[in-house]
Amino acid sequence: MHVLIVGGGVVGLACAHALCDRGVHVTVCEAGTLGAGSTGRAAGGIRTQFSTRVNVELSLASIPVWDSFEHAFGVDIDYRKTGYLFVARREETAATFRDNVSMQNDAGAQSELLSPEEAKIHLPELRAEQFVAATYSPLDGIADPHSAVQGFAEAVRSVGGDIRTKTPVTGLSRDGDMWVVETPDETLKANYVVNAAGAWSRDVGALAGLELPIAPRRRQAAVVEPERPLPADAPLTIDLDTGSYFRPERDETALVGGHFSANDPDVDPERFDQSMDIEWAVEATERADDCAGYFGPETRIRNGWAGLYAVTPDHHAIVDETAPGFVVAAGFSGHGFQHAPATGHAVADLCLGEDTGSVDVSSLSADRFESGATLTEQNVA
Repeated sequence: MHVLIVGGGVVGLACAHALCDRGVHVTVCEAGTLGAGSTGRAAGGIRTQFSTRVNVELSLASIPVWDSFEHAFGVDIDYRKTGYLFVARREETAATFRDNVSMQNDAGAQSELLSPEEAKIHLPELRAEQFVAATYSPLDGIADPHSAVQGFAEAVRSVGGDIRTKTPVTGLSRDGDMWVVETPDETLKANYVVNAAGAWSRDVGALAGLELPIAPRRRQAAVVEPERPLPADAPLTIDLDTGSYFRPERDETALVGGHFSANDPDVDPERFDQSMDIEWAVEATERADDCAGYFGPETRIRNGWAGLYAVTPDHHAIVDETAPGFVVAAGFSGHGFQHAPATGHAVADLCLGEDTGSVDVSSLSADRFESGATLTEQNVA
């Protein structure tokens, strides 16, 4: 069997690795360089604190891969389990926290519901008086997406996988039970095509005659020098009611982010502004300061960037064989990096018609948007 994967980010390469691991001949076609799309601009979060069971299970199935990545792949991904801290300002949000923690624990996660004062154990400068509840999980943390890309890529190459950079897919058509894949240099044939093109996945779907509800949306991050040092072991903190988040970065800096505007237009992934808006960075820093007392007026904005989320209407990925021999693994709405290992195994199952006991992704089928069986992910920043 030959499987061709469109997209050389972390999801595409994790799919390639899972398929190669089962003896499948794999070709990866990446239009640019490996990890140069959304992966290279990701914040690197890995968390179990989601509001739907399938997202929690994708995380739980992926974490053992991140835990053993350096040993298995020979690459240090700077994986730090500093935890995630969610904080709620409104009683309605606190009520969802209670439900979420119950579901997360039932699935096998280790999250706990905390009072704001208890949350200060993990983040001493939290402005506890602003909040009514918090949740925390020690399983959560951060890692380096770029290093993960390199580890997966080298593992795929080591077993004969064919990874082609600067090779955009320009055409897709069917010839009997095979896919004909056009590239600028060669026409290839494959039993299966996997669309793991992230923010470009809607365009790739259109080449196959499919309409995928996946929208490229611009998101920003800023690196700042906090007025007061943010401890290196501080959790990634999400102020869920304002959409603000922050975490420690290297060299006593911090990463701040969030999407604060009601306006969230689609952008052209080939022509979007990749630089950070300074007005947005000021607002992100002020919102972080309203959450915890590290980001006062002496905080210095050092630099930043903009990248793309591939967003679906319900903020869940599509992991599904959407046409014969055409599998979609895209639309993760900012969660693709952390869910890549489990997604790779699920995609391999779909291509091979197997059930290896990996996460049940049937709820992530593309037809949920027509049937009305959509999901609701509340923990999105």
